[in-house]
Amino acid sequence: MPSLVTRFHLLIFSVTLSITAVAILRVPADFLFPAHWHGSDADWLWPRNTALAVAPIVQAVSLLAFFALGRALTRNHMAKVRHILDPALSLLLAVPAAYQFGLLFMGIGSDLDVIRGIGFLFAAVLVLLGFVLFHAERHSYGGLRMPWPIRSDRAWLIVHRSSGLVAALAGAGVAELAWFDAGPGILALAFAVSLVALPLFAGLVTLAVNRA
Repeated sequence: MPSLVTRFHLLIFSVTLSITAVAILRVPADFLFPAHWHGSDADWLWPRNTALAVAPIVQAVSLLAFFALGRALTRNHMAKVRHILDPALSLLLAVPAAYQFGLLFMGIGSDLDVIRGIGFLFAAVLVLLGFVLFHAERHSYGGLRMPWPIRSDRAWLIVHRSSGLVAALAGAGVAELAWFDAGPGILALAFAVSLVALPLFAGLVTLAVNRA
């Protein structure tokens, strides 16, 4: 049976594990990553092992969840949603991988703030996604994919426009945090909330409009 987890997804996971191994070798065991800044001082610190464990765990959970989802889908449903879920999983894996790369740079004392750069890039992706969702037209292979159908054209419009606005607002929020340098820990939370909240919001709005 076809799987939602592809070799490309496993490659991203392998890259993250490789970055983690290099970081363990290059970053001292007692190093503390500054997760939040208060003025010029860090008031939230992450131990090295805790910080480096987050990205691989998030990716492993995402891979298992999408593998289980793929097993639950029928072959016909898989064919209809693969083009949506495949890039979604790629994004879920790419963000932690890039974040892990930023931690490595931070741990070796680089002045290049990779994590803030990731924040701006991720914000741009969210804004672009919001624009696409807001202007999506209803057809069999486009738009959001839910476990339940969107029953009417009006419901489709409400779900996609509200989800598009939420995605754009999330992108603006992430960009603001990156601009004001809130700290790697705050940005990590913003990435996670954005990735989880958008599909959750879309699903709840779909249920609400279907019942209206």
